[in-house]
Amino acid sequence: MISAQLVREHPEEVRRSLERRRADAPLDLAVEQERGRREILAELEELRAGRNEAGRRIGRAESDEERQRLIAEQRATAERIDELEASLRDAEAALDATLGEIPNVVGAETPDGDDEDANVVVRTHGEARAFDFEPSPHWELGERLGIIDVERAAAMSGSRMYMLRGAGARLQRALIGWFLDSHHASGYEECYVPAMVREEAMRASGQLPKFRDNLYRDDEEDYWFVPTAEVPLTNLHADQILDAEALPLRYAAHTPCFRREKTSAGRDVRGIKRVHQFEKVEMYQFTAPEDSGDALAEMLAQAESLLQQLGLHHRVLQICSGDLGFNAAVSYDLEVWAPGAREWLEVSSVSNCTDFQARRANVRYRAADKRGARFVHTLNGSGLALPRTLAALLEQGQQSDGSVVLPEVIRERVGFGVIEPAG
Repeated sequence: MISAQLVREHPEEVRRSLERRRADAPLDLAVEQERGRREILAELEELRAGRNEAGRRIGRAESDEERQRLIAEQRATAERIDELEASLRDAEAALDATLGEIPNVVGAETPDGDDEDANVVVRTHGEARAFDFEPSPHWELGERLGIIDVERAAAMSGSRMYMLRGAGARLQRALIGWFLDSHHASGYEECYVPAMVREEAMRASGQLPKFRDNLYRDDEEDYWFVPTAEVPLTNLHADQILDAEALPLRYAAHTPCFRREKTSAGRDVRGIKRVHQFEKVEMYQFTAPEDSGDALAEMLAQAESLLQQLGLHHRVLQICSGDLGFNAAVSYDLEVWAPGAREWLEVSSVSNCTDFQARRANVRYRAADKRGARFVHTLNGSGLALPRTLAALLEQGQQSDGSVVLPEVIRERVGFGVIEPAG
């Protein structure tokens, strides 16, 4: 969350950020609550100081009668201190709840824009393949190849679910392993993390309260199904003070991800593009504030390198202010071209969340001078998301005879280089 100090001292900076986001948030309420909190705190500190002085006078009292008189005078003060301490706890809880509804401050380098149409194409890798036949979308390819079974998944679980079979399941497993090995080779510690977390962990990562309607949870117990490994990785060092020498900390994790996909209303949801459950490998970093810009560039290059090695035609977009995620100050998306579906598919979003998540999760570090602790910066990035990467591989690798040729880099791991039509 943003800091109460920022709301108190620079509310116009937050207001400008909200205007850039084209977003509504209870900033005025936060300013009012912070003012009220400060008033309570000021009176409380004055009374505490007076109590301390009274304690010294009681200690210097020359008679028992004087001592008892001074003690009696402090009873009313003690009662008022108790009242103010309770009021302060309530005021701080109310302020925290309000701050939790205000998105991160937009980074200066983020371009202005109303929505996704204003995102900026930074670069494009490769050329779109020229087909001498009409390319098929992955849902048709998957059915003919016998590797994607939407019909049976829907029978078991309803709409926007899918099942991979045979070569499709093996290809996804191979991709996940290759992604993780690539991140490990680049200095990321691999983690196996829970796919269910407590509500507190969802709040710390910024998923709640904003995205409550898009999350799945257990009705009876405090279990929330993660929409991304970003959630448990954010909480990996919750309530800890890290050593500056240990930064940056780099982690990578594979999890199933669960999302209601309510935002997909009205969009083309055929195939495996927008589903309720999918697999993703996530990169995550905890850095010193001055290093997070370089870390963002490094993570973006790491994700893009995977697409380059797979030989997938893709592009890099810088996300504009009106399309920026709630937690992020700066974001880039990687999109692959799906020639059969005739659309760009997002397979990675890489974001610098500055100290926004760190404040929520209370993750700090102590610099070499040991003069207090500061909040770290956190960054996250998909490296990469499935099944869209798989969909792009099928569509870009399809042949006129209905087969799909796989990239060289993945053939040894998956055990074959071509997926032939079923039957």
